[in-house]
Amino acid sequence: MTTTQLRIGTRGSPLALAQTHELRALLAAALGLAEDTLPIEIIRTTGDIIQDRPLSESGGKGLFTKELDVALMEGRIDLAVHSSKDLPTHLPPEIAIAGYLPREDVRDAWIGRGGATLEALPKGAVVGTASLRRGAQVKRLRPDVSVTLLRGNVETRLRKVESGEVDGTLLALAGLKRLGLEAHATAILPIEDFLPAAGQGAIAVTKRAGDASVREALAAILDPATAAALAAERAFLTVLDGSCRTPIAAHARLIGEEIEFRGMALRADGSEVFEAHRRGPAMDAALIGDDAANEILLRLPDGVAGLA
Repeated sequence: MTTTQLRIGTRGSPLALAQTHELRALLAAALGLAEDTLPIEIIRTTGDIIQDRPLSESGGKGLFTKELDVALMEGRIDLAVHSSKDLPTHLPPEIAIAGYLPREDVRDAWIGRGGATLEALPKGAVVGTASLRRGAQVKRLRPDVSVTLLRGNVETRLRKVESGEVDGTLLALAGLKRLGLEAHATAILPIEDFLPAAGQGAIAVTKRAGDASVREALAAILDPATAAALAAERAFLTVLDGSCRTPIAAHARLIGEEIEFRGMALRADGSEVFEAHRRGPAMDAALIGDDAANEILLRLPDGVAGLA
């Protein structure tokens, strides 16, 4: 396979396509190719089809990746582009993460109807989100508001706020930036108060396990600092069996040669939070995330299987 034969797979949402075009532009420049020599194949996933219920009731994060995994395994595409936070903790043995593009802003953005902030919402206001993590953190800060399911792509969710279907919602600031929609944000939520999802803001690339030629082609555009941070965050998720069923937040960053990590698990109603902090050598990133998660496991109340 030559580099001009690389076929890129992606979901068809506007954000997925924006991320894929970002990757293709970087890859084409690194390889000295015209962008149109790297074809994009749009693949509809089960997660795109199911819009009427939480993903936790339908199989979890893998619903956004399994059709792309199949396309890789069947040789219909050579690499797939994902929002890192959509990747399940366990990938099929035939699939490997090649790496990540440099990470965007990891923070969550609040979008309130009429410009209202989360703090200014009236008692009983309705916040829409498809994320248990976001819902739990909203309830932690504002136990007096109601949280309801809000599915759909970024533009759909923004319209539902504008129409008054919900009083507010939360979206990844990185996604808004990639779509040129960051002006819709009423407030940017600081990490100290609102910890992001593991992988938030990072674009991941998967490939067939053992496909050295694709990894070599991507090498110039992949970011080691993001890979180190994600190694810690994904290890944390793996230990806690992170899925769409458990509110889990995690964030790691590279500071010099060290990883600074913070992770938490929450009850879905925000009434309890279990948090751990670590700092250590970047080469031990996965061990750092693993160790933080095990600390939290030891602190969970007896009989708590998950944090529903």
